[in-house]
Amino acid sequence: MTDYPQTSREIQLASRPEGWPTDENFRLAEVPVPKLEDGQVLVRNLYMSVDPYMRGRMNDVKSYVPPFQIDAPLDGGAIGEVVESRSEGHRPGDKVLHGLGWRDYAVLDGKRARVIDAEAAPASAYLGVLGMTGLTAYAGLTKVAEFKEGDVVFVSGAAGAVGSLVGQIAKAMGAKKVIGSAGSAEKVQRLLDLGFDEAFNYHDGPVKESLKKAAGADGIDVYFDNVGGEHLEAAIAVMNKYGRIAMCGAISQYNTTDVPTGPRNLALAIGKELTLRGFIVGSYNQYADEFAELMSGWLNDGKVSYDETFVDGLENAPQAFIDLMKGANKGKMVVTLQA
Repeated sequence: MTDYPQTSREIQLASRPEGWPTDENFRLAEVPVPKLEDGQVLVRNLYMSVDPYMRGRMNDVKSYVPPFQIDAPLDGGAIGEVVESRSEGHRPGDKVLHGLGWRDYAVLDGKRARVIDAEAAPASAYLGVLGMTGLTAYAGLTKVAEFKEGDVVFVSGAAGAVGSLVGQIAKAMGAKKVIGSAGSAEKVQRLLDLGFDEAFNYHDGPVKESLKKAAGADGIDVYFDNVGGEHLEAAIAVMNKYGRIAMCGAISQYNTTDVPTGPRNLALAIGKELTLRGFIVGSYNQYADEFAELMSGWLNDGKVSYDETFVDGLENAPQAFIDLMKGANKGKMVVTLQA
């Protein structure tokens, strides 16, 4: 039996970023591990997720999720192994998915730790393709944007964890054409390898011109927006009548200290009768089982594949997050932990 740890390392928010986050905004601290109470489990974290939405939580503003607090640990998706349990539904050795990442050990209510089958898929996949990331892609495309067979789909930030899955799901469900944007030639090639019909590097010129060329006479019917700003403006310009936009993220604006870019052409949405709809994945958990069944089939059939970028060590989690915001990842950014 593993000795009960006396202390655990955690990453705390040392200060709120102004613009791009830096190492100085984070602190590695060692804190006591509380003893278990009835119904709780002690988990040794194995993997943790860093995600773009976390940048918004570093600001002290009201949002759909509470902001991180100064001098307190950050949190987020994590996979760990149960070390000790006072919860009827958990045994030592169980692999669990929970929300207390950014630390080596977590003590939490057993109801907040979902046992996963680490034999059916790699444990880290439950943070990405089989987890919140995958559900975000599926729900945003099918429920928010109301994708239908024969649609032309454009995905921004398409080499990221969510975007790469959106494009592949669209192809698996019968899209006429899938277009992706990314920030390097290497990422563009990866999108083509994943089955995207067209892909372009948004650094190569105005996004609207690149998108027009990629779409051709077909235009676009669905836009899955991870970027906002110039990409959203371009999508509105190229969109067909009755087009649908699922607004998932606006990563181009998360770190800016200037007035955010446009869309300056929003009035086009009137004549084109467009639908622009923001969404939070937590509002679509009722589709988790439907998604899991479909995704398992697509993975088994080879219709969907996924990328993961691994960074080793809790102490390197802040840099992994900073690199994520700068687009250094392919697919899901995962930090491996060794407590």
